Amino acid sequence: MQKSYFIAILFIFNQFILAQTPKKPNSAEIYESIQKLNFLGSVLYVAAHPDDENTHLISYFANDVHARTAYISLTRGDGGQNLIGNELRELLGVIRTEELMAARKIDGGEQFFSRANDFGYSKHPDETFSIWDKQEVLSDLVYVIRKFQPDVIINRFDHRSPGTTHGHHTGSAMLSVEAFDLAKDKNSFPEHLKTVTVWEPKRLFWNQSWFFYGSQEKFDQVDKTNLMKLDIGTFYPTLGVSNQEIAAQSRSQHKSQGFGNTAVRGNSEEYLEIVKGTKPEKDVFEGIDTSWNRVKGGKPIGDLLAKVEREFDFKNPSKSVPELVSAYQMIQKLENEHWKEIKSEEIKTIISACLGLYLEAVSDTQTATIQDEIQLKIEAINRSDLELKLRSVGIPSLKKTLNPYDVLFENVKFNYEINFLIPSDSPFSNPYWLNEKGTQGLYKVSDNSLIGKPVNELPYNVSFIIAINGYSIEFEKPIVYKYNDAVDGEVYKPFTVVPKASVQVQEKVILFGNGEPKRVSVKVKSFGQNLKGNLKLKANSAWRISPENQSVQLAKNEEKIFWFEVQPPNEKSEIELIPEVEIDGKTITNQVVEINYPHIPEQFVVLPGSAKVAKLDIQKKGEKIGYIMGAGDEIPQSLRQIGYDVQIIQPNYITEEYLNAFDAVVLGIRAFNVIPELTYKNKILFDYVKNGGTLVVQYNTSREVLTSEIAPYDLQLSRDRVTNENSEVKFLAPDHPVLNYPNKITQQDFEGWVQERGLYFPDKWSKEFTLILSMHDKGESAMKGSLLVAQHGKGHYVYTGLSFFRELPEGVSGAYRLFANLLSLGK
Repeated sequence: MQKSYFIAILFIFNQFILAQTPKKPNSAEIYESIQKLNFLGSVLYVAAHPDDENTHLISYFANDVHARTAYISLTRGDGGQNLIGNELRELLGVIRTEELMAARKIDGGEQFFSRANDFGYSKHPDETFSIWDKQEVLSDLVYVIRKFQPDVIINRFDHRSPGTTHGHHTGSAMLSVEAFDLAKDKNSFPEHLKTVTVWEPKRLFWNQSWFFYGSQEKFDQVDKTNLMKLDIGTFYPTLGVSNQEIAAQSRSQHKSQGFGNTAVRGNSEEYLEIVKGTKPEKDVFEGIDTSWNRVKGGKPIGDLLAKVEREFDFKNPSKSVPELVSAYQMIQKLENEHWKEIKSEEIKTIISACLGLYLEAVSDTQTATIQDEIQLKIEAINRSDLELKLRSVGIPSLKKTLNPYDVLFENVKFNYEINFLIPSDSPFSNPYWLNEKGTQGLYKVSDNSLIGKPVNELPYNVSFIIAINGYSIEFEKPIVYKYNDAVDGEVYKPFTVVPKASVQVQEKVILFGNGEPKRVSVKVKSFGQNLKGNLKLKANSAWRISPENQSVQLAKNEEKIFWFEVQPPNEKSEIELIPEVEIDGKTITNQVVEINYPHIPEQFVVLPGSAKVAKLDIQKKGEKIGYIMGAGDEIPQSLRQIGYDVQIIQPNYITEEYLNAFDAVVLGIRAFNVIPELTYKNKILFDYVKNGGTLVVQYNTSREVLTSEIAPYDLQLSRDRVTNENSEVKFLAPDHPVLNYPNKITQQDFEGWVQERGLYFPDKWSKEFTLILSMHDKGESAMKGSLLVAQHGKGHYVYTGLSFFRELPEGVSGAYRLFANLLSLGK
């Protein structure tokens, strides 16, 4: 498990330095860490998704109270949307995992997850639990509680309000209430006890907030007699920032969800309602011993560390090292394994910082494959006046060790080299929860030791054993790769083990509207040296593919496109097209997806390289489509699949003359939420419709809409949505062209939809709109705002909350047929 102990090694001023850059804490940050070393109390914050957490409270407990503080997000946010790129589902989950890790590095917390898959919006926890597998997710939460051993648990959501908010939200709180009692029961999930012990938290709170009441004004009127109030507006003078400023920077790491946050300053209040345990008067840790006295043999350690804190020299932190080393030795004798492990890691990090110890292991390559030889450049510098001795440096997992026995003199750089082979049984650096095929609601993780962990353990850490005053302490560092960039300077990247090659059909969905063949591109990238192999496409016998195979020869990191002609059968058909590249007798069918954003470490994700291929019965009218991108989706590529000429329209190009070149214009998802120009260019779009054009506007959120004029007539958005992708659909206007031309839409076209029917439907509209469809989730009244069409002048305006942005990239044939009809209106 990755831990964050320093408040500001994480900090604001280094915020945009690339994510792997080594942290170099200053004296103020070291002092804060020593204060944290002297606090033995823990808080666990519980919610459902990345961005659910209250960073103000996490930062407050980590940096003001100095408690060990963690957040468990039951899911990785796979069902959300992406405002910074086109990654969705599993890849978005990887991004949001790393965003949470980045947030914790800023606010000082730790991070956990369960195996729950964010399958999309859920209206009730009953639905949530039926898809997640409640017992499995509850098991994960109990395990994390037993592993982390929190004194205090805080829920983001209210467990008593099922059906009033996202089912995942209420579900997370309900599970937390159950887990609070189960964690101490040895008969509950006894399989955990092989690696952890039972644990009894002392208190469970609900973190109330104004948004549960609709507005700050309403919350101000709530009787808070039974609530505990915390002032979390602390200013930290040694760091020059307030708690809110740290929290805002932390919150702003959720970039894929558009949660950039502006800090406020001054006093700020948070409220906690006691759910289980005794209600404290002033302090959540009231009655809980959070000193070193809580562990047997801890008092002399606490006394010594209190002295270190009192006598800390900000000008020369290394003066504290002898006593810190003595405290470290005392910690090694503790019987309490839990606090022994935690405080050993904390104090080692502090000792290293006080010494200005710089230890680094740099690979000569960023990516490696099995049996590659790697050269490591090792650097060790002691930037203090204490005499240290480097006893050994090596890779413990590979039993590879050097024993230099060099004295590390002050500010003298020592360099070494280690060469090693990547073992034949080495795992790939793939997010562990994606290694096996899970279910709709639960990732499969066979290795129980990984449950709860945010990311993979690093298999090839480098160990430095350094003697300080004759006492040896081991410091571990990850292997990194770095290079010099002309703009950014020194750039760090994670060292990654990948397959020898990546192979993928470039279009993930390929549709055939007729019997004509298509050229299909397959991209092969080599991660190994001098790759030679044989490439082919695998499909069933009804589909004809030529050539049968092609030879592949690539240098390391070289990629090349290979073309195949694919001939569909005469009848409707849907198959998986699997690329296979054979290298040294082994077949590779997976692609390696690279995710590279500046606020998180670069990620390499191994996923199937196959594509969905279908012969459809689909007709269309019109050819040239203009697409105005909103928050990001893949619909333009999808429309090209069925033969449309799609051109992306930049907002500044929205002019009457320019739009007239298109048979139809489409606004991407949330366009009226994210494109400021639409506050005044919307009238040009409406005039385009009036003059005979077809405009299709996809869903926008009801909050943060930039203008109320999203249609030429009155149209009011709501938060109405239909989350059951299999819910019944009724045709309200069966004779309308949108259901008949050029494709006859039937109930069959609404089969096979994924994740949901749609979201943020309008709930009020003017008489000019024709209602096309009706649908609803179980137990709810009919919702009629999923698809609205209005004639405006000579053209047609369409507003739809149907989730085409999910359905088209997944190759849902009925969604394509219906979208083609929307674009064909008036033709």
